[in-house]
Amino acid sequence: MLVDDTKRAAHRALVDRILTGDGRASAEQRARAFNNESLVPPVSTLISKITRTPVRVSEADLAVAGCTEDEVFELVICAAVGHSTRLYEAGLAALAEAVSEEAPGHAS
Repeated sequence: MLVDDTKRAAHRALVDRILTGDGRASAEQRARAFNNESLVPPVSTLISKITRTPVRVSEADLAVAGCTEDEVFELVICAAVGHSTRLYEAGLAALAEAVSEEAPGHAS
């Protein structure tokens, strides 16, 4: 197995674990946080900060009403991994496009 394949398999395993493994937050909540969609305040505010301005997340943001500390932790992890996944995939797509444009015989 190539190093790249190993990295992708490890990434897929991580995503699968956080989305479908045992947890305090429901699988639906974790998927919503991962995808940063269909969330309601105050969870949506927290997840938005995690993905856009994590340096601004405060203790008050983490005290999300209706969620235990474990649920908040899981949702934050899902949001961070989801955002990182989108960036990773966009980077791979851009790299693949750049490589294909440099290939001999490529018509621009």
